Amino acid sequence: MLLTAAEAGRLIAARELSSVELTRACLERMRTVEGDVHAFVRVTDDLALSQAAEIDRRMAAGENLGPLAGVPIALKDILCTRGVPTTCCSRILENYVPPYDATVIQRLKQAGLVFLGKTNMDEFAMGSSTENSAFGPTHNPWDLARVPGGSSGGSAAALAALEAPLAIGTDTGGSIRQPAAFCGVTGLKPTYGRVSRYGLVAFASSLDQIGPMARDVRDCALLLQVLAGHDPLDSTSIAAAVPDYAAVLEDSVKDLRVGVPTEFFEYRGSRVSGEVEDAVRAAARVFEGLGAACDEVSTPHLQYVIPVYYIIAPAEASSNLARYDGVAYGHRTPRGAADVIELYEETREEGFGPEVKRRIMLGTYALSAGYYDAYYLKASQVRTLIRRDFEKAFENHDLLVAPVTPSLPFRLGEKTDDPVQMYISDVCTIAANMAGLPAISIPAGYADGLPIGLQIIGKPLDEATVLRAAYAFQQAADFHRLAPLDAPGRDGVRAVVAWERRGQR
Repeated sequence: MLLTAAEAGRLIAARELSSVELTRACLERMRTVEGDVHAFVRVTDDLALSQAAEIDRRMAAGENLGPLAGVPIALKDILCTRGVPTTCCSRILENYVPPYDATVIQRLKQAGLVFLGKTNMDEFAMGSSTENSAFGPTHNPWDLARVPGGSSGGSAAALAALEAPLAIGTDTGGSIRQPAAFCGVTGLKPTYGRVSRYGLVAFASSLDQIGPMARDVRDCALLLQVLAGHDPLDSTSIAAAVPDYAAVLEDSVKDLRVGVPTEFFEYRGSRVSGEVEDAVRAAARVFEGLGAACDEVSTPHLQYVIPVYYIIAPAEASSNLARYDGVAYGHRTPRGAADVIELYEETREEGFGPEVKRRIMLGTYALSAGYYDAYYLKASQVRTLIRRDFEKAFENHDLLVAPVTPSLPFRLGEKTDDPVQMYISDVCTIAANMAGLPAISIPAGYADGLPIGLQIIGKPLDEATVLRAAYAFQQAADFHRLAPLDAPGRDGVRAVVAWERRGQR
């Protein structure tokens, strides 16, 4: 279970480890920790063992499969998977079984990955803590009283708890990067259009993106290689060549120009926590030590990301979720309805949770007659200004480094009664979605036994440079090698605390 995906793939290819053995180890680990963590909403034991046995058979027959063939993976419960319930952790889709595979699911199958199950998430990916799941919250493996982040909290927690070596997440406003930071793992939001969204249940179509999550950068690069590429089934998919991401990981970062955006450290008078700021500025010094040139840069319209996001995303959500009415599929109220309007009302009242209803109402209002220009149109114009901030910053820089979150992981229930404070949890991640840029979160330190993330943002379609820089940082800083809980062979949280006391932070 301590193997990286790359190591596991090599052992399986050399037939020193079978995929069935590795899959059984993951399933046994899940049985040990799931009672505390609750990273999964559905475990697909039979499917996983069947897929693993098939890979072992093909390996024995001498087939030359890819570097991740036979490696288990956890899937966020928002990707249509043929024959496997896909609920978005919502009561309204509780019994929905897709008749087709999302494009990324097809690509994972073609690459020979083994599906362990579906991971927990905020309902329809709307949340920053995985507390909005209809099936109960996920707990952070570093401290079970704290949230794992969201909305891909189940995927991040499954990696941190050593239940799976790889996972898939989605990112609309930070839903890969924020939980990756809170759980001390690595997560990449690709450029908008780099990975097909076909078969992803839509939340906000101009922002949603699927991406890889792993315990280190190399595994993240290998998984992105499987996911990336043009798809004619997605009209927003970009027809651009996909580089060999793993091949450039060890290239030098000596000539990179790295910007540190000052506005990421303060939002409307509130600074990020001291521990987070210290870790990010220390990371910038690591890059300087590696030969990169670092200086500060300004992205002045960052102060508008929260209001802009919470107009655009709910507006698109109110349109996308209009299809859930109890007629074509999904939940339908068992109570007799006098007419179709009452059927819609009762079904949606029973099927949606409070946060989804709140965002539908916000979005419907923003799009309503007489308010469109004042809200949605104005927000779209400010979104353009945010994108131009990045274009200007990248005139003189190759990458930007910034915090992922304004604070350490917060406690379960701490922000559920204050939606605005919950929304501000994403203040450092939303801008990359607004501009459609690739951005990664990697572990950059610890405080009070809890992980801190570093965000590296790149130019459009330049995931290769983002991954190269992240890999160089991980080789220099080594924060990604610690794991929580009772990880076999590791001291877990105790090791982090001892490391902090030695002043290595």
